[in-house]
Amino acid sequence: MKQALYIALSFLLLCFSAQQLHSAETNSGKRAMQLTLDGSVNPATAHFLVENIEEAAAQDYQLIIIKMNTPGGLDLAMRDIIRAILSSPVPVATYVYPPGSRAASAGTYILYASHVSAMAPATNLGAATPVSIGGMPSPDQPNQSEQNKEPNQDGADSEQSKDQPAQSPSQSAPSNKSAMEKKVINDAEAYLRSLAHYHGRNIDWVKNAVREGESLSSSEALEIGVIDLIAENPQQLLAMINGKTVRLPSGQFEIDTKGMIIDEIEAGWRTRLLSIISDPNIAYILLIMGIYGLIFEGYNPGTFIPGVIGAISLLLAFYALQIMPVNYVAAGLLVLGIALLVVEAFAPSFGILGMGGIIAFILGSFLLFDEPETGMAVAMPILIFVTIVSVILLSFVLSLAIRARNKPVVTGTEEMLSEVGIVENDFDEKGWIKIHGEIWKAHSSQPLKAGQHVKVVAVNDLDLDVIPVEDGKPKL
Repeated sequence: MKQALYIALSFLLLCFSAQQLHSAETNSGKRAMQLTLDGSVNPATAHFLVENIEEAAAQDYQLIIIKMNTPGGLDLAMRDIIRAILSSPVPVATYVYPPGSRAASAGTYILYASHVSAMAPATNLGAATPVSIGGMPSPDQPNQSEQNKEPNQDGADSEQSKDQPAQSPSQSAPSNKSAMEKKVINDAEAYLRSLAHYHGRNIDWVKNAVREGESLSSSEALEIGVIDLIAENPQQLLAMINGKTVRLPSGQFEIDTKGMIIDEIEAGWRTRLLSIISDPNIAYILLIMGIYGLIFEGYNPGTFIPGVIGAISLLLAFYALQIMPVNYVAAGLLVLGIALLVVEAFAPSFGILGMGGIIAFILGSFLLFDEPETGMAVAMPILIFVTIVSVILLSFVLSLAIRARNKPVVTGTEEMLSEVGIVENDFDEKGWIKIHGEIWKAHSSQPLKAGQHVKVVAVNDLDLDVIPVEDGKPKL
């Protein structure tokens, strides 16, 4: 019996030891954190990526994989991500995946900044020209003069060139970009060059990507040294970068992915919601909905629906605006414009305050995100639509105010003037008359008889001065 008990205890101890050993091996295994950037680069996605990149080392991850598919996004958010990547003690491998994805515009910069830049087949990158300043800059046309010099088939080109004045360099070259446009493009090119130099990637192609908006397929990018490798899937990516040496802030580091497992970190509902409302257009629309919702609730207290919708929209707009580089002068103009519109609604000034409010509101809307270096701006159609709606609402309020001013007075002392009443009993100077079913004390310079109609010509406190009315006309 004792021998059986010893055997059972030994077996349990062996099982417990094996479980502990397996747990220790699992905990000490190499892990890769996989993050997903699917959509535009905005403050919400930047917050999600930066937060996880900064926590990767503390959570004992040996590699960070950013699975990317983006059309681009905001410059400010992109630079936050790049700073986090370059300062990360854990190597970051940015992987354009799945097939059919792209790393356009801001995605190209992130790919260049990563310690490992990889793409799946049938993906592309490029088009890194800043477009927040109103559109794609015109590509250089160095061959324009040569094209102008080529003769036509009928030989008439030489005669036309004699008749037409020579084109000045300022007219022929696409140098009509403003100083701000040149400044932003030069800054973008220098930034991408520095990233390419930092990781030893192709620098010559940077000019084409930024100034010409050129794009490359994954195979073309690999061929000219823009990316490090092409992998079919994340598992193949791990196998291909095993033993690769990358540059970290602490120095050269050799990546070891043998036996590494991938932990996928998904964005929470807060990040997904903020990703939607952090778009400048959405934030602006929420702001406008909130303002007008509260104004309508003020017009009709007790309905609650406009007030609730307005309050929720306004809070969401404030939540989105707190992570955006808002121009506070423009925000002040918006508040001033709203205040003037509200005052116009409750104390009509026949358009003076209302027009001032609309002008302040429009200027604030245009300047709210008007910072080309951040890439943020409200779309022009939205601004035009909001302006038209504001003008229509102001016109409606003004029409109501003018209509109300032209209406006769129906309450107070002024309302009694010109009213017609009936004499209650005969009197010479003072007596009683009935108006609107009420008995009033009246004074008349002429004798009046009961049942006679009189008209009110003056009001002295609670006494009425009246004159007799005969055949619909007052008798003076």
